[in-house]
Amino acid sequence: MISQNTISQVFETARVEEVIGDFVQLKKAGSNFKGLSPFSDERTPSFMVSPVKQIWKDFSTGKGGNAVTFLMEHEHFTYPEAIKYLAKKYNIEVEETQRTDEEKAKADARESLYLVSEYANTYFQKILHKTDQGQAIGLSYFKERGFTEETIKKFQLGYALDEWQAFTDDALKNGYSIEFLEKTGLTIVKEEKRFDRFKGRVMFPIHSMSGRILGFGGRILGNDKKAAKYLNSPESDIYHKSKILYGLYFAKQAIAKEDNCYLVEGYTDVIQFYQTGITNVVSSSGTALTPEQIRLINRLTNNITVLFDGDAAGIRASIRGIDLILEQGMNVKVCTFPDGEDPDSFAKSNTLEEISNYLSENAKDFIQFKASLLVKESDNDPIKKAETIREIVNSISKIPDQIKREVYIQECARIMDISEEVLFSTLAQIHKKDVQEANKKYKQEQKAFEVVRNEDQVKEKVNVQYELERKIIEILMLYGDRTEQFEDLVLKEDEVSGDLIMEPTIHETRVFEKIYLDLQEDEMMFSNERFREMYYSIIDKLNQENEFSTKDFINQLDQDSASTITSILMEDEKYNLHDWHRNNIIPKEKQHTISQLVSQTILSLRCYLIDQKVAEYKEDTLREQSNSRAILEDVKDYVGLKMLLSRKLGKVIGGYATK
Repeated sequence: MISQNTISQVFETARVEEVIGDFVQLKKAGSNFKGLSPFSDERTPSFMVSPVKQIWKDFSTGKGGNAVTFLMEHEHFTYPEAIKYLAKKYNIEVEETQRTDEEKAKADARESLYLVSEYANTYFQKILHKTDQGQAIGLSYFKERGFTEETIKKFQLGYALDEWQAFTDDALKNGYSIEFLEKTGLTIVKEEKRFDRFKGRVMFPIHSMSGRILGFGGRILGNDKKAAKYLNSPESDIYHKSKILYGLYFAKQAIAKEDNCYLVEGYTDVIQFYQTGITNVVSSSGTALTPEQIRLINRLTNNITVLFDGDAAGIRASIRGIDLILEQGMNVKVCTFPDGEDPDSFAKSNTLEEISNYLSENAKDFIQFKASLLVKESDNDPIKKAETIREIVNSISKIPDQIKREVYIQECARIMDISEEVLFSTLAQIHKKDVQEANKKYKQEQKAFEVVRNEDQVKEKVNVQYELERKIIEILMLYGDRTEQFEDLVLKEDEVSGDLIMEPTIHETRVFEKIYLDLQEDEMMFSNERFREMYYSIIDKLNQENEFSTKDFINQLDQDSASTITSILMEDEKYNLHDWHRNNIIPKEKQHTISQLVSQTILSLRCYLIDQKVAEYKEDTLREQSNSRAILEDVKDYVGLKMLLSRKLGKVIGGYATK
């Protein structure tokens, strides 16, 4: 168990914008930050972070919370894991009691996979640095590649002994279950035999965006032609190679800072570039680029530079990934190295300045690169040239932005010496075909999942009481501890005419006291159970503490309640996503009319509840077919009260208009 002192230190120190900024590119939006949702596929930002409230809200999925809940949602951490991650980030010493064997046994399967992977990573590093075989074979190989001791340790490179069961035996001896050794793919089990997957290989651990070990890549050093040169961990509950980029954990901050990501092919390409000083570099680890991998980069930057070696066949095979990048609405450039060179060898033999200059001078816009590549292949053959042009236009059709598409069409027309009209016509044909195929697919899906719709279905009404109770929670969280002047209207008899009049009286009190006393006066109870619990918790906090901290209150809630509170507090922030100020539309600031807001909300709730009560009396009368004088008197009293409250409400709303 982690001590409460450590947890308190973490919550006091951690900044939500800094934590999320490690995973999502955030841009200033007024007093908040905005970015692309890390939980959905989107091109327009709907993800908001509030440094003042220390909370975040994803309007595309409805998720929200604090720094801890973000890590739990994004990295699938348990609560203790999230606390430990933040403690490590902010150099806070974790105080915890030793876990018993029983507590270890209760760890869920997913966590067990992480623990086994972390253990394997430590083991492979120990073998590399502490054993004769590791130093003579593994360490020698890395140093021959030009990796320094510092680089080897930073990327946590290791070595697996060239023995059939060395790792498996050591893991079992240290209490790790064969079940999870097999599920991570570190151990292969066949009938009664168990042996190491990565026997005799140098090891490249694959990290998540937060630094957890997900799997491994192993390179063989012998001359066994039957064995694959590179071997990756198999898919597991924690390792999905199509959703992971090698080196992203080390590169994420540099990518956001440089607003560009270099994409290479292999592990050593990443490490060599990083060692040279170009740290905004990642790799798809030899697999074909996937939309999920591109979206990981898109959270940090909108710009990708794809680096290819001089192998023409490799370029032709990899160029298909460019269309995927374009589909995600990203800007893509391509840079190739001289024949016989790849990013690894080029970085090894050049200085940082030389590499930077080369990339700057040779990185081409994708349209120029693809055109020059395909023109060479067409070799003045008119038919091949026509196919080349169509292929380039097909790539342009993937771009979601219409202005970009038009600019690229103009560029293609210039390079290929063909009229823009023909290219626009071809583009229109491609789009028409895409639309037809999309409609066909949609109709097939609709047919497969046909749903009988009730034409008479009535649109669900807004739950007025729910919205008003939600508003009360919001007011208490934002302004509960503030002192305001409230105007109450008191019925008095006019001394001259004898008529009843409403006379205003002004009194000063704290917002939460005003709300509590007004609700108590009418014995009003929250209908929503979660809101009711939150209401009493907030009132209790405000009663006990001189200064109410929204951040501290949220940090003490469970994940569901924290998410609910965050949704309430961030509801108005979504309007900042639309840059209204740029269009001279200035939203009214709520804090200028807090007293009116409180009075309007309470009076609206009271009026609504009176309407509900009158409706109940009417139903009782009709059901019992009676004309009870007592019921009629009650109804009359409620109607009179409703009229009085409506007059008060009208006065309050009128107060808004005069502001």
